[in-house]
Amino acid sequence: MAAWIDQVQEEIIDPERPICDPHHHLWDNPDNSYLLPQLLADTGSGHNIVSTVFVECLSMYRAEGDEAMRPVGETEFVNGVAAMSASGKYGKLRACAGIVSFADLTLGGAVGPVLDQHIRLSDRFCGIRHATGWVETDEVRNSHTHPVKDLMMSDTFRLGFAELAKRHLTFDAWLYHPQIPQLTDLAKTFPQVKIIFDHFGGPLGIGPYRGRGDEIFDQWCIDVAELAKCPNVYPKLGGIVMPINGFGWHKRDKPATSDEIVAATGRYHRKAIELFGPERCMFESNFPVDKQSCAYPVLWNAFKKIARDYTEADQQHLFHDTAVRVYGIG
Repeated sequence: MAAWIDQVQEEIIDPERPICDPHHHLWDNPDNSYLLPQLLADTGSGHNIVSTVFVECLSMYRAEGDEAMRPVGETEFVNGVAAMSASGKYGKLRACAGIVSFADLTLGGAVGPVLDQHIRLSDRFCGIRHATGWVETDEVRNSHTHPVKDLMMSDTFRLGFAELAKRHLTFDAWLYHPQIPQLTDLAKTFPQVKIIFDHFGGPLGIGPYRGRGDEIFDQWCIDVAELAKCPNVYPKLGGIVMPINGFGWHKRDKPATSDEIVAATGRYHRKAIELFGPERCMFESNFPVDKQSCAYPVLWNAFKKIARDYTEADQQHLFHDTAVRVYGIG
């Protein structure tokens, strides 16, 4: 992987600009570890990444105890990484300054004690993600939480969601593009909950969606225009160069360049900024998942090329201020 990624080297654009990367993962898999050393290598590769937000990925759940409580192990694990980073021993980066973990909202009201335990374990904990990505085809893998169809519309899920509102916690929404209207309904039902719209709502480009990019984008624009009317929704601009998005860069001899990323995905970024406004948008890396297609410095170069036509104040929102404000990073 390292030799493949290193084939594309680019001069860093605007290297002094402060960035909060509001979406990355940490895991220790036998053939693919991404822990603090790997995160530091990416965030220290040229851009001025000053803080990050960790987002759940099934890491380090407790092996024993009540099944519902086992995900709090992820908060324990990530808080330890954050404490290592906060020591200053590894540089100025505040890694995992925000922690987004998992709690099963299908528990309904019973999810409350799980949320409370996350809160007790770390003052960096700011919310959860319960992935709901589901499509009716065997050619697209549904989310790692094994959701059922129409999960966001279910009564039990919404009873659990109400527990987030009681605790002023955020909700990261990971779904696929046909489900965007359901997220809009959820956002309207719970206007007091900050909902972060991950990865543009997962526009798919594989299986039955292959070769339908223009059609999907046109419908996406209609659906997201309605979602943008909900002032409690904040989109993350990134996570769109995964294999499921259909660009196929992970299959090439060389990874994508920033110009290729801009050409292929720029219309999503620009439309989201138009609909939501820069003060509600935040660029994200989604690393190491997006590392299947491009290098970390290349991805942020692409974002800076997309943002160069916006004002300095707008760019400050896009690269740093929105993320820090939404996740309550001090």
